[in-house]
Amino acid sequence: MLEALVDLLGDRAVLALGGLTIGILFGALAQRSRFCLRAATLEVAHGTLGPKLAVWLFTFATALIATQLLIVFALFDTGQVRQLNNTGSLSGAILGGLMFGCGMTLTRACGSRMLVLSATGNLRALLSGLVFAVVAQTSLSGVLSPFRQWINGLWTIDGSSRDLVAMFGIGHGGAAAFGGLWLALGIAIAVRNRVSLWAWLGAAGVGLMVAVAWWFNYAMAATSFEMVPVHALSFTSPSADTLMYVLSPPGGPLTFDLGLIPGVVIGSFVAGALGGDLKLEGFDGGASMRRYIAGGCLMGFGGVMAGGCAVGAGVSGASVFAVTSWIVLWSMWIGAVLTDRLVDQRAFRAEIADAAS
Repeated sequence: MLEALVDLLGDRAVLALGGLTIGILFGALAQRSRFCLRAATLEVAHGTLGPKLAVWLFTFATALIATQLLIVFALFDTGQVRQLNNTGSLSGAILGGLMFGCGMTLTRACGSRMLVLSATGNLRALLSGLVFAVVAQTSLSGVLSPFRQWINGLWTIDGSSRDLVAMFGIGHGGAAAFGGLWLALGIAIAVRNRVSLWAWLGAAGVGLMVAVAWWFNYAMAATSFEMVPVHALSFTSPSADTLMYVLSPPGGPLTFDLGLIPGVVIGSFVAGALGGDLKLEGFDGGASMRRYIAGGCLMGFGGVMAGGCAVGAGVSGASVFAVTSWIVLWSMWIGAVLTDRLVDQRAFRAEIADAAS
């Protein structure tokens, strides 16, 4: 099937078409399920195991299980996956994850959620998303790149030491079973909170898109005569690349990521329109705008330093059990929870005290 499409349309067009298709499905499913790491972390920060956490666990567990089963059935191989074969940065994983977690609390959305909200009319998400993309590009190859590279070089780890499946000797079947434990936890929380069936299916579908992206790019790498990076879904570098593609002269090479970003926007918009969720939302004032801009800056720099966003590292990287991705994920959780307690909860307590005085 892929070979026939490549012969008909060419490698680059098929890559972009695949990214567009997966992006549309991801955007629609994420919009309907309200998938967002930030929302899940805040429930935990407030001492609640609620529906947002259940949705995130469904996505996370489905991505882990589906990706590991693809490996078990020889439909995907991690031999060309950068998270398991290139030198990784533990300093970048920790500091970048903390910064990203802090930023997503300030912007009230993770990277993928900003795209979804922007598509349905949230101008706060649109502005912070643009700032996120600009700072990410600056951190990749602009004036912030030397500083980011210096931090990344402080504490590194060889590619051969990044595979948790090999490190613990559990095998890919055992890794899939480990994902099953997270799924069981998600089911228990969902049942207790009476999470809707659509949220169950939508969240699981979002996780499935991660595995589908792994399979698609792996299959394209095996089919194409050109070099195709084997990766899944991420929104840090792809957002920056898409922004630069739009700003550059036309005619640049198409990639999976250049199809992914507009696909997510299209899928989110259509799902929002069908669900009656399209609504223009702006800022409450200058302080609110400063908060979102600061959050977008932290997410852009932190996401590049960490090697991925809440989806890129936190779900895609974790699904192949890359040790740096799991460190990034936990660092994001910690950064988000600390920021909520130090910024939002403190401000809330101050408002209560002022009202009582």
